Amino acid sequence: MPLPYRWLTSLMLRYNGSSVLVDCGEGTQIAMKEKGWSAKPIDVICFTHYHADHISGLPGLLLTMGNAERTEPLYMIGPKGLARVVGALRMIAPELPFEIRYIELEEAVQSMELSGMRITAFRVNHNVVCYGYTFEIDRAGRFSAERAKEQGIPLSFWNRLQKGETIENDGVTFTPDMVLGPARKGIKLTYCTDSRPTESIVNNAKGADLFICEGMYGEPEKLQSAKEKKHMTFYEAAQLARDAEVGEMWLTHYSPSLVRPEPFMNDVKAIFANSHPGKDGKSTELNFEED
Repeated sequence: MPLPYRWLTSLMLRYNGSSVLVDCGEGTQIAMKEKGWSAKPIDVICFTHYHADHISGLPGLLLTMGNAERTEPLYMIGPKGLARVVGALRMIAPELPFEIRYIELEEAVQSMELSGMRITAFRVNHNVVCYGYTFEIDRAGRFSAERAKEQGIPLSFWNRLQKGETIENDGVTFTPDMVLGPARKGIKLTYCTDSRPTESIVNNAKGADLFICEGMYGEPEKLQSAKEKKHMTFYEAAQLARDAEVGEMWLTHYSPSLVRPEPFMNDVKAIFANSHPGKDGKSTELNFEED
């Protein structure tokens, strides 16, 4: 539940002029405004599941987006039943100047390309159907002008080939692999909340630059409660981060009884050193590695 200085869990990703939102609990758009960010560029909203603390802020957000004169389609991704759930919530936001396009998840793992990134949804283990999400931005290999010259590829085609386009000209086909080296490391972020630890989380978070994971409880004695409610402790999240060999982990989705996560962080860091407590407005910039 929201606290006076802590809104409900939500994540916004911004890339190349587009934004992706994961979950939209009560207060999400207030937290967004506190950060100085706008709802208008949101092109995709992903829902982990349909408990109220993850979706009850949606009607107000849609009204704000509509009032901003947005007309581009909005994609929504979530477990089966998404259109029905959103339709019910839209009883109080019935008229919008943009189309909503639904992608309902039914497979254990499902991938799609949207907003310049690959979005992979993977099923986790909560007391209702729930998904985690991985977001990846691929990076092509380095362009080789020497190889392009050796193969007599016209200069006017270089930029298009570098962007991954295949070109046919006078019966000759030019493909990107003719001028690009091996693919370089891209950017990967994995987000998971409301779940017991599962192998699917480890598999899908493998090698992520940033892993954002629920830590419902910091108190070790609440492990049994976490098991009963299908949540996890700080320490279980840290074990997932360690096993997935991620670069960095942020904890989120704290129990209302947990006011300050900091006192537990030394024990968490003993399991996975690059662990950090999430907080409202916490953000970072993920960049491609230097060549």
